[in-house]
Amino acid sequence: MAHELNDANFDTDVLQCDLPVLVDFWAPWCGPCRAIAPVIEELTQELSGQVKIGKMNVDENSKTPSRFGIRAIPTLILFKNGEVVEQLTGAVSKSSIKEMISKTIG
Repeated sequence: MAHELNDANFDTDVLQCDLPVLVDFWAPWCGPCRAIAPVIEELTQELSGQVKIGKMNVDENSKTPSRFGIRAIPTLILFKNGEVVEQLTGAVSKSSIKEMISKTIG
């Protein structure tokens, strides 16, 4: 299961993580967010040990999404060594997400 992220644990769990981290910025009322949720869970299983995957509910956490300029959800941001390396917005395909991750983890 994807790691639950919030404003309090974001810096430690994402920016200071040794692995690349994919963060799914989402909200419970968002249809496209719910549509990609099963894909996010599949990738969490498939890429375990290679990349950490977390979800942040933008309704419950406002500081971090505004810090990274999240204006639409779902937005997926891939972090490596504390830096944003790639970003996707919308209900994108599993292959698009995997391609973005594989470019980063090699």
